Amino acid sequence: MFSRYFPILIWARDYDRETLVNDLIAAIIVTIMLIPQSLAYALLAGLPPEVGLYASIAPLVIYAIFGTSRTLAVGPVAVASLMTAAAVGELAVQGTPEYIAAAILLAFLSGLMLTLMGLLRLGFLANFLSHPVISGFITASAIIIAAGQIKNLTGIPIEGHNLLQILESLFARIDQFNLDTALIGLGAIVFLYWARRKLKPLLKKAGLSERLADIGVKMAPILSITATTLVVFLFSLDHVGVLVVGAIPNALPAPAIPAFDAALWRELAMPALLISIVGYVETVSVAQTLAAKRRQRIDPDQELIALGTANLGSAVSGGFPVTGGFSRSVVNFEAGAQTPAAGAFTAIGIAMATVFLTPLIYYLPKATLGATIFVAVLSLVDLKTIRHTFAYSKADFAAMAATILLTLLQGVEIGIITGVAISLFLHLQRTSKPHYAIVGRVPGTEHFRNILRHAVETDPETLSIRIDESLYFPNARFLEDTINSTLAADPAIKNVVLMCPAVNFIDASALESIEALNERLHDNHVRLHLSEVKGPVMDRLKRTSFLQKLGGNIYLSQNDAFEDSRI
Repeated sequence: MFSRYFPILIWARDYDRETLVNDLIAAIIVTIMLIPQSLAYALLAGLPPEVGLYASIAPLVIYAIFGTSRTLAVGPVAVASLMTAAAVGELAVQGTPEYIAAAILLAFLSGLMLTLMGLLRLGFLANFLSHPVISGFITASAIIIAAGQIKNLTGIPIEGHNLLQILESLFARIDQFNLDTALIGLGAIVFLYWARRKLKPLLKKAGLSERLADIGVKMAPILSITATTLVVFLFSLDHVGVLVVGAIPNALPAPAIPAFDAALWRELAMPALLISIVGYVETVSVAQTLAAKRRQRIDPDQELIALGTANLGSAVSGGFPVTGGFSRSVVNFEAGAQTPAAGAFTAIGIAMATVFLTPLIYYLPKATLGATIFVAVLSLVDLKTIRHTFAYSKADFAAMAATILLTLLQGVEIGIITGVAISLFLHLQRTSKPHYAIVGRVPGTEHFRNILRHAVETDPETLSIRIDESLYFPNARFLEDTINSTLAADPAIKNVVLMCPAVNFIDASALESIEALNERLHDNHVRLHLSEVKGPVMDRLKRTSFLQKLGGNIYLSQNDAFEDSRI
């Protein structure tokens, strides 16, 4: 019982020296990667840089206790940071204590929601976010994030939470362009992009091992930060308009629970729910992918609890919403992490950096952090999935396109809500008119196929109809109307066999419709039969009086029904 909610009790039993070494090596690599990311994503969320470091300490330790993934790395991520800025920016001005307090409260509310959902085992709710909607939302968010970094890369004080606002602000303030800032930002982008594509092969050619070459690539942002910080310091560029990080407290925050403010809690409830669901979907997707590579498994409901308590820990320690990051989780996996303890060791590394290294980044230009974000989000723009979805399903593409356009033009909240609404509408539309087929027997076999696609045997007095969907309130009348219209066109039919191999459940509305159909057929001297009814469906039907009123029979197989009707 305890191990279900505290997975640490499972993997800690077999923890040995070899596992410890692997986890420590992975922690060093992820720490190197996470320091600049934490600073950059705090900047993206409109928060002081140190808040990103705070959000990368307690959540990692807490996830190590409650998480079921051996390699997932939690912390600030680009999309959650953007959603935080969009939500909190409506309530307070960036840089004010009220803004920081609202961001912390957002993490706290998200943590409460996720934890409660986990305790109630509501992980299935994330399924309402279809992959096309999530993919479209992330692509649009990446474009907004990249466009939003123009202010850090050029010195132009751009504002806005959607693409239109950002572009409008850009053109209105283009005269505030700062050449020194632009040169630093462009140089950092070129270097980081080159390091991603070319550095690893060069290091391997120089004789470094695969692991050391990976570490070298992950150190590229650190090298970028070091070089640009020295340039700003040596040439006093902060005096000519280059914005720098400035003083960062070299201490850890005292734990504190956000104050209760009913009005503010109401304002942030919906954004917190959206961040929770989007963050959970991303977290579970990454965790399941990595677990499958090692033939491990995760518990999606326990992941809700783990992510929820991680967000509570972030809030209590002065951080903002966190989730499982794809890039750092992959790095953690490839670096050889064996258990969630690697995350706890990473947290120790971040804490030490917060206490001892923050004075060294006073002159770190914000343009470098903007470049770090810009390069990181390039991989989130998924044009391949857009093309694939367009070719495969125009309906899913419509949901994806609407999500992209509304996210770009109206903001993240409206975009994701609209995407979910369209996905649900399309699902209801599809299932309200389920696929069905009038079937006959393939000669010489007991297989039944669509009479429009195959040469089959049929009985002129029997209508065998296969329904390829569960029956529930949106499609209950559709089945009834389809059978009635078919019978009206063929008075010779004396038997209707409803073939049910794809029917997983029949709800009360559908049952009422079938009962009405049975009575109407009986009045017209037509018998209604059922075949291949699944056990759980039959169990539910037995709890009603329908089987006693059924005009025909129930057959184990469609072939039995076909043979019986020909006697």
